[in-house]
Parts: sequence; C-alpha cells; structure tokens
Amino acid sequence: MPKGYIIGHISVSDPEAYKEYVARDTPILESFGAKFVVRGGQSEEPEGPAYQRHVVIEFPSFEDAKKAYYDEAYQEVAEIRRRTADSMIILVEGT
Repeated sequence: MPKGYIIGHISVSDPEAYKEYVARDTPILESFGAKFVVRGGQSEEPEGPAYQRHVVIEFPSFEDAKKAYYDEAYQEVAEIRRRTADSMIILVEGT
C-alpha cells in the first residue's frame, strides 16, 4: 500500500507562539503513525514562492494522512498555526 504524506510550506510570523503548535501537533500526528521526514532545516527555493520552513510527514497510508489532518484534535491545534504563520498544506499519496 502506498504511503501518505502531509507536506507543509510555512512562513512563521510569531515564532514564540508557533512553538506551542509544534509541541502540541507532534503527539497527535504521531498517534496516526506519523514519521517526520523533513521538519525545518536549510532550504532553497529555486522556483516558485518562498516559504521559511518546509515539513514532510510520512504516514502508513494516504487514508492515515487524511485522518490525521482532519482529526478534530489536530484541527484545534492547527488554529495556532493559522494564527501564527502563513502556510500551504498538501495531502498526497506516495508511490
């Protein structure tokens, strides 16, 4: 079965408040089998719009990625991200 991914491109506007999002989202996503493949780190944007931060989270399946993203507890915590950062979130099935 193909794996599922949540991919996020994020520019943080309030780094101190954003820390709460990171601390609270991790255990929720891990409860759905999440493995953080990329979480911040050095990056370049040779094409397209620039974001400060990039995240790739792997799940056992695309369905697991969707369940994690749409989970009520995650959506509550995601409001912190929405208030403290500009982000683009993508759900995708792997190969």
